[in-house]
Amino acid sequence: MNLIKFLESFTDDKLYAAGASRRDSFSQFGTIGKGLALASIPFGLSALGNKTYAADIQPTPATAAGALQLALTLEYLESAFYAMAVDTANLIPAEDQAAITLIRDHEADHVSFLTSAMTAAGIAIPAVPQFDWSGGIGLSPFTNYDQFLAVAQAFEDTGVRAYKGQAGFLMGTDYLQPALQIHSVEARHASQIRRMRGQKGWITGQDSGGLPPEVQAVYAGEQSTALGAGQFDAAAQSQAYDEVINTQTAVNIANLFIA
Repeated sequence: MNLIKFLESFTDDKLYAAGASRRDSFSQFGTIGKGLALASIPFGLSALGNKTYAADIQPTPATAAGALQLALTLEYLESAFYAMAVDTANLIPAEDQAAITLIRDHEADHVSFLTSAMTAAGIAIPAVPQFDWSGGIGLSPFTNYDQFLAVAQAFEDTGVRAYKGQAGFLMGTDYLQPALQIHSVEARHASQIRRMRGQKGWITGQDSGGLPPEVQAVYAGEQSTALGAGQFDAAAQSQAYDEVINTQTAVNIANLFIA
């Protein structure tokens, strides 16, 4: 099966049809995380070495190297978040354990891949930040599962838009295809988390789905109708396309959760 058909096989709405369990849908989705984000990428994986820690992150350069550095920092955030959740006793309901564990594994794979690829290319590896899971507003995502899912949604929706925003800096490089493959995995994470919160799997307008106003930047601009203008009503147009977020916006969102 070629790549296009492989991707298309995971976009059918029957994946989330009524009666399909979260575990059933995620078992199919999981193949993408391993198949696209790792096996098809022409770089080996390597274990992470000693980590250093940094304070708030700064915008990365508008270059291919900068795009990869920002992507890795966002993956640090997601990987640590899901790892902490899986390791926290009595946080995740039994019916959601398989889904959240799979997302954790995907995010760890993304960190390993990006680290290995950047090392091979001689690109400086950004420091691992010290995280503040309260978001500076008193959140407690590892004692309150609803808050955990809300923060997870913010992270996933940010990742989808940020990868798309960095793609232009990767044009003409060997990194564009694997970055977009990881973007595809992140989009499936986002859809799954949103459905676990009882929402549709996509964003309508700039509706945050009840997230606190401090993270509204994740959704600002999603109401755009510039793409597909005139083909659908405004709500449908906003649902059909994810708008990009620029480097500064992605950094501002990440810094809410960096000590």
